[in-house]
Amino acid sequence: MATKSKSKPKPKQSSKSRTKRTGKIRVGVIFGGRSAEHQVSLVSATSIINALDRRKYEVVPIGITTQGRWLSSADAVNLLKSGKNLTRFPERVLTPDPARAGLLHVDRATSSTNAEHLDVIFPVLHGSFGEDGTIQGLFDLAGIPYVGAGVLGSAAGMDKVITKQLCERAGIPVTPYLWFLTSERRSPSVIIADIEKQLGYPCFVKPANSGSSIGISKAHDRVELKEAIVLACRYDRKILVERSIERARELEVAILGNDEPAASIPGEIVSSNEFYDYDAKYVDGKSVAFIPAKLKKSVERRIQSLAIQAFRAIDCAGMARVDFLVVKGSNRVYLNEVNTIPGFTSISMYPKLWEASGVPYSKLLDRLIELAIERHASRQQLSTAYKPKAEWYKE
Repeated sequence: MATKSKSKPKPKQSSKSRTKRTGKIRVGVIFGGRSAEHQVSLVSATSIINALDRRKYEVVPIGITTQGRWLSSADAVNLLKSGKNLTRFPERVLTPDPARAGLLHVDRATSSTNAEHLDVIFPVLHGSFGEDGTIQGLFDLAGIPYVGAGVLGSAAGMDKVITKQLCERAGIPVTPYLWFLTSERRSPSVIIADIEKQLGYPCFVKPANSGSSIGISKAHDRVELKEAIVLACRYDRKILVERSIERARELEVAILGNDEPAASIPGEIVSSNEFYDYDAKYVDGKSVAFIPAKLKKSVERRIQSLAIQAFRAIDCAGMARVDFLVVKGSNRVYLNEVNTIPGFTSISMYPKLWEASGVPYSKLLDRLIELAIERHASRQQLSTAYKPKAEWYKE
């Protein structure tokens, strides 16, 4: 059963959030992007686009190529998958002008009447330039409600080092770690010596800003550690190294809500490989998910509570999947990471956890869109202007 705290009254949905012509909410689903997780994003977007109730929503697929070109077409997913003839389709851009609140045709960007209005945006951009707060800032400038965390929560959740530091301050246990920048003047031998002294083997080496286990390695000795660092440096300038928690179970909890979030029942992943890497997640199809996870009630409640604490610690909104390591026998819990745009494929844990908690896929999408509109309406009540008592700024 999902856990939650007392909820506050929901702000009423504005009548402006529905397209006048159809009475439906116009949802821009944005996917693809300049990220190593581009392909995963396409699969997630396909699931969401197919599941959105056409009686309620007018869906506007918006694909971003690996070079950063924006395309809006009913066939945008297949276009990005093929990668062919993309220049034949009109390019779109999201204007930061809230008076337009929509997509502009690049070849007619100077027109004041050609904005393709969007009521809400559902970003499915995993990884860099989508999950890290960059595009969320554009949504804020455009004045359009959007699903998921804002700029701060997205940026903090994307950076695994910042996530750990914020969660440590909140009293949430994390695995022992250290981090370094690729630009540091310390020699590689000094960095390796620090890792061996403070963490030992085996250890995990990760790009601080990456997802889907891309660029992550488990090092058992110095040779593997050097190789792991080289690989991680291909994807980020900040490198995180963590002590491996041996004999650990991988548990995941889905969070749904804004200021009063709820936690799903926990699920467990049993990886087909030594750790839950990209192949184990998406390729070989041999990893197994157990929902609900077999846990003592006290451990289940602790994981759910810590998941909500982590969600709040990094200032999340809408949704997140919070991952934990639980040591077999002792049931000691460590937070692993927070994913602010979790996978939405047919095999993804976030929707499966909520389905097992009583919220089916289509209803989950409805709720996420409601939360986006509610959060935007709440922020619209804040003042963005201030009139001082005296005009001190006169020349």
